[in-house]
Amino acid sequence: MKVVIVCGGKGTRMGQETEFRPKPLILIGGKPILWHIMKFYSSYGYNDFILCIGYKGDMIKQYFMEMYWRNNDFTLHIDGNSKIDYKTNENENWNITIIDTGLETMTGGRLKKVEKYIDEDEFMFTYGDGLSDINLRELVKYHRNKNRIATLTGVHPASSFGLMNVEDGIVRAFREKPILNDLVNGGYMIMNKKIFNYFPEKDCAFEEEPLVGLAKDGQLAVYEHHGFWKAIDTNKDVIFVNSMFSKGVMPWLTSN
Repeated sequence: MKVVIVCGGKGTRMGQETEFRPKPLILIGGKPILWHIMKFYSSYGYNDFILCIGYKGDMIKQYFMEMYWRNNDFTLHIDGNSKIDYKTNENENWNITIIDTGLETMTGGRLKKVEKYIDEDEFMFTYGDGLSDINLRELVKYHRNKNRIATLTGVHPASSFGLMNVEDGIVRAFREKPILNDLVNGGYMIMNKKIFNYFPEKDCAFEEEPLVGLAKDGQLAVYEHHGFWKAIDTNKDVIFVNSMFSKGVMPWLTSN
């Protein structure tokens, strides 16, 4: 099953971090966010990727063309038949199709542009800026049991602010950034190719016409995930996840 990853946005909320490189190449523990996401899928046996690039997409192409020597020590033999011996335990068995889906294209338009590269009835779809320890085997099982066109992962986000418990105008307690009861789309979706029937001719955000249409027709399931999930939207998020990595806490790489 192919895994489609949207990684073409400008990441404007990251400030200087994305001025010189695309957000999926921001480093977590010395490796790009995108590498971490792909490594997670690979741990479940999903090794066939389609990357929808846009903003500074050449840098993503360059990273994968140079990934082995960038990420590993090696011995270079310079003679008539020069060769490189890599000193690594990382043997990525990945097939990576990189498609330029445009600089300004929205998420729905990016997915629509790679439709012809999806040759199976089902495929995975996610964004290039979110880490999770979702059980992909259970996600697939749930999707097939629900027998709907698409299943997204619903997560409970933490509040961006501390909340107050107030009674009769008096503060009784504070709750520091609690987990909210509401669900948001955490990415990590699985869907049938029939979803492309829900795309308009014009460019669109995936979260608008396609998902709204699916929901209206009762064709959108949600797999509720209560484990780790982190969207990397700001520099603060980058610092937080790197702090986790430095402590050896990497649920997105060690859960499977």
